[in-house]
Amino acid sequence: MAALSCHFQPTYFINYKKVMKTKPFICCSSSTQGNNVKVIINGAAKEIGRAAVIAVTKARGMELAGAVDSNFVGQDIGQVCDMEEPLEIPIINDLTMVLGSLSQLKATGVVIDFTDPSTVYDNVKQATAFGMNSVVYVPRIKQETVMALSMLCEKASTGCLVAPTLSIGSILLQQAAISASFHYNNVEIVESAPNPLDFPTQNAVQIANNLSNLGQLYNRDDISSDIPARGQVLGEDGVRVHSLVLPGLPSSTAVYFSRPGEVYTLKHDITDVQCLMPGLILAIRKVVRLKNLVYGLEKFL
Repeated sequence: MAALSCHFQPTYFINYKKVMKTKPFICCSSSTQGNNVKVIINGAAKEIGRAAVIAVTKARGMELAGAVDSNFVGQDIGQVCDMEEPLEIPIINDLTMVLGSLSQLKATGVVIDFTDPSTVYDNVKQATAFGMNSVVYVPRIKQETVMALSMLCEKASTGCLVAPTLSIGSILLQQAAISASFHYNNVEIVESAPNPLDFPTQNAVQIANNLSNLGQLYNRDDISSDIPARGQVLGEDGVRVHSLVLPGLPSSTAVYFSRPGEVYTLKHDITDVQCLMPGLILAIRKVVRLKNLVYGLEKFL
């Protein structure tokens, strides 16, 4: 169900994997569904972007209005996502063009950003210029970028949700870890992934940050150890993280708390990107009411 159907004159000419185009003229027609939130997905051809396309089209109160990516340009996003029917929304490699077309509808719009740290600020800035709020899920986003986005959103009175994770299970693990930290003096984080990533992950860093500055000092017996096999210390209070890369294992985060005679383990596994979609839909519903930047989906749980 599309809020915006975009047609090009001239159109794209696709020859296998090569895409050629002339200067496009974009003509948009709307098929609005009441007060539905119009959603643009930037990074729509990625695995998480394709999952988001399907989730948004199925969710009540919202509809897909645009798909932006540098891959599969000109192809229908519904077909790229292997949906039963095309959505009549072509993938476009121009966020400004999609924003300009949607702004003509005077509807509530949200831009979902799945791009990368180097472009996220400019993307949110463009969305803000067109009066649209943003949900940002970009791993490894720098804190300087978050601060700059916060200033931008405050000045423009525009909402933005920066989510280090969209996994509700991951957030629940973080909350449980904070509760447990008041009862144990030893804690270590073990994370795994099937493919090499930038370790420690943002999730592990977030857990360590949550456990720091709570008046606890962990792992006192070897807090000053610099033996590499003991893992990397995150934060200022001795929390250690160990990262594993083992094909066949799911993406996993485990937090081990202990004291003499007892081990308390919190563990969360991610086996499919689909698990992030409930968090994404929640983020879209909440961000439309914001007038500033909020860091962390947990603020709405």
